[in-house]
Amino acid sequence: MTAAKGLPRLLVVGANQRSSSVSLRERLFLEPDEIPGFLETLRGAGVSNGCLLSTCDRVEVVLTHEAPDLACDVVINTFAERVGVSAAALSEECVRLEGADAVQHIFEIAASLDSLVVGEPQVLGQVKDAHRLAREAGMVDTLLNALFEASYRAAKRVRTETAIGERPVSIAAAAEKLALNIHGPLSEIGALIIGAGEMGELIAEHLKNRGLGRLTAIARIDVQATTLANRLGGHHAPFEQMDSCLREADIVIAAVGAGRHVVSREIMEKVLLARRRKPVFLIDTGVPADIPPQINELDSAFVYDLEDLENVATEARAGRGEEAVLAARIVHEEVELFFKSRAGREAVAAVSALRQHFEGIRDAVVADNPDDVDAVTRLLVNRLLHTPSEILREVAEKNSAELPNFEAAIIRLFGLEEDSEDGDAGGKT
Repeated sequence: MTAAKGLPRLLVVGANQRSSSVSLRERLFLEPDEIPGFLETLRGAGVSNGCLLSTCDRVEVVLTHEAPDLACDVVINTFAERVGVSAAALSEECVRLEGADAVQHIFEIAASLDSLVVGEPQVLGQVKDAHRLAREAGMVDTLLNALFEASYRAAKRVRTETAIGERPVSIAAAAEKLALNIHGPLSEIGALIIGAGEMGELIAEHLKNRGLGRLTAIARIDVQATTLANRLGGHHAPFEQMDSCLREADIVIAAVGAGRHVVSREIMEKVLLARRRKPVFLIDTGVPADIPPQINELDSAFVYDLEDLENVATEARAGRGEEAVLAARIVHEEVELFFKSRAGREAVAAVSALRQHFEGIRDAVVADNPDDVDAVTRLLVNRLLHTPSEILREVAEKNSAELPNFEAAIIRLFGLEEDSEDGDAGGKT
């Protein structure tokens, strides 16, 4: 007889901005139309319930499985085969979270507390899109669906009960104000966005909505530039044409964060010379920086990073810190609420599995002894006690300090203390 499976566990496996390099995340990145095929590959390898979050900040699989180690290996191996690296090398740059840590992580992502720029409004939409794609692929079980629905509630509370979401909006508005000061009407100028970082996209989208004349997107991975340009209603160009794109750009939005400068001082000197010193407003949203601060020393070049834009927006640091603490407290409360709501359901599931297990043993015993009631009942008791007895014996031999905990659990689960009290009462009469 096969052993009963354990209850599904919530897991998160993959690479994010804290665990891995930009270059690895770029290689792992999947466009929305690639995700169904990736999920199908996971299903074929034994992970039947999972969702893929694929953004600039992270490429992570959120899943449920009864065998966490096996499931994590499947995800890592699938990623490794896709990008042509060894599973061992990939594991060093990947995170693995389980249980409460996984739930906390997803809630923080949905509430935009785990982004490079806290409060990014696009993040919740990305989570919902990933959830939808997994659901359409038939890979969302009850537990996974409950996780995402609870994360949306946590995100809504953070949005409505704190001002954490005001920061990105104020930064984009500050960028618009500076652009107007430097160039005048937005309708008469053009912008270039380099990379596909969320904050860079937010600023570009804001400027486009405010009347920006033209927008070009480039990225090291061409499909990212194409997708970004389509989303923003702009054009895309090959990354190799960056120099010519810079010459045409009045605003440059750097959104790579690769740990190396994508625009050098030497390049900008040539660009400004070709533009006859027509000013360029450079917005560096990269973390680490994409643009060297020395470019600010050049005439007609104005470099602003996120902190500079915050200062323009006159946002109080102390107030922001208080909002972050409040948001973290809300997420913690929602994580606790999630597990409390799941506890009763999991207990029922465990009892149901135990009942099914016992029924299977009973059917087997009756089939072997259909006409001997006494033999059936004795054999049934022996069969039911066999595995617990073996486990208790193993614990006593290998880890005797844990034996009292097992004994106490058995006494409580089966109400043996009540039997003892009944026996005592009977002896006194």
